[in-house]
Order: sequence, then structure tokens, then C-alpha cells
Amino acid sequence: MTSSEANASVIGKICSLLRAAGAEEPSGASTTALARAAGIARPTSHRLLSTLAEQGFVDRDAGTGRWSLGPEIYLLGSMAALRYDITDQARKVVQALATESGESAFLSARRGSETVCLLRVEGSFPLRSHVLYEGIRLPLGVASAGLAILAHLPDREVDEYLDGVNLVPEWGDSHSAVEIRRRIAHTRTTGFAVNPALLVEGSWGLGAAVFDRADKPAWALSLTGVETRFRDDRRRELGKMLLDAAHRLTVQLGERPSPG
Repeated sequence: MTSSEANASVIGKICSLLRAAGAEEPSGASTTALARAAGIARPTSHRLLSTLAEQGFVDRDAGTGRWSLGPEIYLLGSMAALRYDITDQARKVVQALATESGESAFLSARRGSETVCLLRVEGSFPLRSHVLYEGIRLPLGVASAGLAILAHLPDREVDEYLDGVNLVPEWGDSHSAVEIRRRIAHTRTTGFAVNPALLVEGSWGLGAAVFDRADKPAWALSLTGVETRFRDDRRRELGKMLLDAAHRLTVQLGERPSPG
């Protein structure tokens, strides 16, 4: 391995550890848990985490030994938020979607081959699905938000993604490339994605893509709820709500000033 390849490998491991730590906020996680989540040997994980702590990117609780994201992550995130964070602009749209539908409404963002849930607003209906929560990362094609985004990518990008990933071992046969392509075709016909209880029995989801100024699907709005609330007629009604809200948010984001 060349020095540049070795450096790239280390950077990749650091990124994996930081993502793993972020997924455990705010409670933090042990070295062993982070190593397992990142797929890195524990001694290597401990060494890298210790170096990150020296630079302020992670903190370690002296009593429990659990690692959490550090102040440097917060400072960098604050700067990056000026360019990437749309939660303030999206909050009213997501709140209105939850109020109008009675279901839990979400905003997710695309991050490479994953989606990250950024915002959750509960609806008024007392029975709720708890599949999604703020901070959860899911592969594209898994859950309605990731399916909505994937369906609006060019065919070449869809092919490259599905040729390079195997979701079946973790997510089941319903997430084979053939099944995902079938749901992509349906999403492109209706405009919104449907997750018919593929992650948790009885929990349905609908998703619609939100586009950036380059007309790329960068975010998604979604609704989740119990199966009895997502019958055919109401599913079409909820889908229209979602598409209207996604269009409204896309227009709003297109009108916002560029970061200076």
C-alpha cells in the first residue's frame, strides 16, 4: 500500500468513527461499540479516538469511558450549517404536513449513498411509528425518503448504486436490486415513494423528493404511520399532500440567498 493509500485508509476510518459517534448522541458509546459500528479493530479505534480527542473532535467521559462528539465538531458544523442546513426553512413545511395529515412528518437529507433524518414532527394521531428519528442514517432505497431520492436520480447513477451495494443481508429480500427497481418504477409513476411496512411490521411510510437549485434530489419529506392509516384512498391523499409540500419547500429553497 502506498503512503497516499494508507492516508486515505486512515481518513476513512476516522470518518467512520465520527459517524458512529454521531449516531450515539447524546448518550455516547464505548470504544468497543464504536469500533464494532465502524468495522475497525478496537486497538486502532482507541488510538484514533484518542488522537481525535486531543484535537477536540471527540470527548471522553472520565467516569464512564464513553465517547461523544466534541466541541470542534460543533464549531465546524455551525460553519457548514450556513451552507447546508435547511431545517429552519423546512420546519414550517414539516409542521404543516404533520398537522394536515395527523401523521409523523420528517425531513431527511441525502449524504452520499445514505439519507440522514434531520427533523421529526409528531402528528396528532395517537398511534405512531417510531422507525425514524433524528440522526438515523439509512441506505438509499431503504425507507420512503431514500427511495424517493433514489428514484429521482438519473438511471446511470441508480445502476451504479445498485450494482455496488447488497442490501439483502441487513434489510431482507424485499431490498434486492430487483425489488428496489420495481419500487423505483412505481415511484416515478406516482411521484412519491411507498414503504409498505418493509422495515417494521405494520408501519408504513410515504416519501417525496425535494430538489436543490441544480434540480437534484438532495432532501426528502416523508410521513410514517400505522398501516390502517395508509389504505389506498388515503395513501393517494397523503401522497398529494407530500408532493405539494415538497414542491413548496423546493421553491422556498430556490429563493433563499446563496451563502456569502
